[in-house]
Amino acid sequence: MSEIKIHRGQSYPLGATIHDGGVNFSLFSMNSTAVDLLLFDNPEDAEPSHVIRLDPQEHRTFAYWHVYVHGIGPGQIYAYRVFGPHNPERGHRFDPNKLLLDPYARVIVNTEHYRREAALQPGGDWGHMLKCAVMDPRGYNWEGDQHLRLPYAQTVIYELHVGGFTRHPSSGVAVEKRGTYAGLIEKIPYLKSLGITAVELMPVQQFDEQDAPPGLTNYWGYSPVAFFAPHRGYSSRKDVLGPVDEFRDMVKALHHAGIEVILDVVFNHTAEGDHRGPVFGLKGLENSIYYMLDPHDPSQYLNFSGCGNTLNTNNSIVRRLILDALRYWVQVMHIDGFRFDLASVMARDEDGQLLKNPPILWEIETDPVLAGTKIIAEAWDATGLYQVGTFIGHRWAEWNGRFRDDVRRFMRGDERTIWDFANRLIGSPDLFRQPDREPNRSINFVTCHDGFTLNDLVSYNHKHNEANLEDNRDGIEENFSWNCGVEGPTDDPQVERLRQRQIRNFLVALLIAQGTPMLLMGDEVRRSQRGNNNAYCQDNEISWLDWQLLERERGLWRFVQMLVAFTQSYHMFREESFWARKPGENTPRLAWHGVKRNQPDWREISHALALELCLPEAGEHVYVAFNAYWEALTFELPWLPSDQRWHRFVDTSLASPEDICDLHQSPPVVSPTYSLEGRSSLILVALPVHKSGH
Repeated sequence: MSEIKIHRGQSYPLGATIHDGGVNFSLFSMNSTAVDLLLFDNPEDAEPSHVIRLDPQEHRTFAYWHVYVHGIGPGQIYAYRVFGPHNPERGHRFDPNKLLLDPYARVIVNTEHYRREAALQPGGDWGHMLKCAVMDPRGYNWEGDQHLRLPYAQTVIYELHVGGFTRHPSSGVAVEKRGTYAGLIEKIPYLKSLGITAVELMPVQQFDEQDAPPGLTNYWGYSPVAFFAPHRGYSSRKDVLGPVDEFRDMVKALHHAGIEVILDVVFNHTAEGDHRGPVFGLKGLENSIYYMLDPHDPSQYLNFSGCGNTLNTNNSIVRRLILDALRYWVQVMHIDGFRFDLASVMARDEDGQLLKNPPILWEIETDPVLAGTKIIAEAWDATGLYQVGTFIGHRWAEWNGRFRDDVRRFMRGDERTIWDFANRLIGSPDLFRQPDREPNRSINFVTCHDGFTLNDLVSYNHKHNEANLEDNRDGIEENFSWNCGVEGPTDDPQVERLRQRQIRNFLVALLIAQGTPMLLMGDEVRRSQRGNNNAYCQDNEISWLDWQLLERERGLWRFVQMLVAFTQSYHMFREESFWARKPGENTPRLAWHGVKRNQPDWREISHALALELCLPEAGEHVYVAFNAYWEALTFELPWLPSDQRWHRFVDTSLASPEDICDLHQSPPVVSPTYSLEGRSSLILVALPVHKSGH
C-alpha cells in the first residue's frame, strides 16, 4: 500500500466511495463513542496494516462517522471496530473486539477462511472473519444492455438456485464453473428452450453458508450478511472484485437472450440471529435501531422471521439501507425485479404491530428508480400474518400461496375444492378484489423452493427430512400431496403412469390459469429431493439438478416446452383483465361447463370442471377440461361453427408423445363428446377445417 493521507471526509454517500485518488468512508452509528476504520493488505490477515481512529470532533456529523483516505482504491480490504456501551438490557451490544462489516459493502472477502464461531466467541479472531473490499462500480462494459421490462402478462418465471443449477457433475460445465454465475451462463440455451422469460434467483446477496446445523451448509441463502454484495461462493473468479463482474456478465447474457433477472431478496432478518448469535455487522453497529427488540426486555429479539431476529424495516435508517440496496441492484447490476422474502414482516412497526400504511412498502412502490421493476411480495410472515390479496399498493404482485394449496387439493381428489379451484383458474378474483387490479399480479405456483418438488408432490404422502438432522421435526406437516399409492420411488408401471399424469395435470392448471406462472427448477424433468420438503441445508445431490434426468424425462421436458409456447403465443392467456369476477359467471370470453355442456357442477362432491375460452378478434377458441375423479368421465363438447373442428392439443392420460401435439398435426375430435380418463386433463383447440390438414 502506498502512503496514505487522512482527511475529514463527508457523511454522504454511505459506504466506501472512490473519489479523486482515494476513498470516502461513511458509517451510521448513533450511540457509539468511537470508531476505527481498519485497512488490511490481504483478506485473510488477522491484523490490520492501518488503524484509523475517527475523531468525533472532526470525523462525525450527527450519527455518521466519516473519513476520506487518499492513496487507496479499488480492491482495498477494510472493516470497522466500533466502541460504545455493552448493555443488552438497553439494547446496546457494542464490542470493540468484534470486526464489523460495512452495511453498504459492495464486495465481501475472506469467505474461504471465515468461521462463524469466530463471530460467536468473545475474543477477536480477525483472520477468520469476513471483511469488505472497496469497489468502483464504473467502468464495466454493459455493451448497451437495457432492462427488458416485460409485462407480467408475457412473463413465465423459473425459480432457480444458482449453485444447484450446475453443481451436479452431469451438468457438463467445467469443474471450476459448476455452481457459479459463469456456469449459469452456459445453460442459458436450455432456459431459452423452455420458453421461460424470467429467472427468479434464490438469494444471491452475500449470505452465511455456515448458519446451519453442524456438518451441514446453509444452501438456500436466506441468511444474509451483506445486502449489496453478490455471493462470493457463486463466483468462479477468485480475485477480490471478480464476483461483481461475473454476476454482471450473467445478467448481461440473460438479457441478451431475452430473459429477465429477478432477485429473491431477504430484508426481514440477518445471519446474526438472536441474543445467542454472532456479531459481525448490524448488532455491533447499532443494535437498537437495526433490529426489532422486545419492548419489555431489549436484550431479546422479536422474531417474526423465524430466524432469530427481525430487521426494523420501518425505521428511517433501515428504510434508507433497503432502498439504497434495491437502487444499487437496479442501477449498477441491471436487475429487473425483486421477490421479497416474508414481505409481510415489512408491514410491522418497531414493536411488531401491524401498520396500516407501512412506509417502507410504499417507498418501494413509489420509488422512481424502481418504477420499471417487478416487485413481488411473499405476503406472509413466520408468525401467522397472511396478506395474500390484501397487500398494500398498486404495483405489488404477490406469491399466491392459495393457488398452490387449492390446486393441490383439487388434483388430489379432495371434496369441497371445486369452487376454490375455479377461482384459481381465473386469476383468484375472490382474493384480489380491487376492481382495477391486473390478474397477472398473482404469481401462480404449484411448487417452489420451500416444500416438495413436483415429482415429490406426487410421490410422497409425508415429508422425509431426516437428512436435516432435526429428527424430521422441521418443514411443514401438511403438503396436500399424494403418493399415487406407493411412498417414494417405485418400479410399478401403473403408479408411474399415474404420477406422470398428475405432474402434467398440475402443469396444465398452472400454465392455462390467469396470472403469472412460476416453475420450480427441475420440475420439468422430475427433479426429486427424496421427500425432503425443507432442503435449506442440503448442498448436495438432494438439491442439485441432475442433468441426466433430461434424457430420462425427455417426454415431460417436451410437454413443458410445448405448453409454455402455446400459452405464450395465445393472446387469451396474456389478457390484462379478468376473464370473469367469480366462478360460474359467463362472459364473452369465458363459459363454464361440466360433463354436461353449459352445466358446471359446483357441488361439494364435484371433481370435474371445464372452461371454454374464446377470443374471436384473435381467432382463438380453446376448451380445457379437468377430471380429478378416479374414473373416466365423458364431457359434452361446446358446439362449433360448421367450418371449425375441435383438435386435441393435450390429453394427459396419453403416453408421450401423444400427450401433447403440434397444433398443425393435432388429431381432430369428430365426436360431440370426449371420454377423459380419470385424473386427467384435456386441452382442445378450435381450428378451421380447411387449415387443419385433415
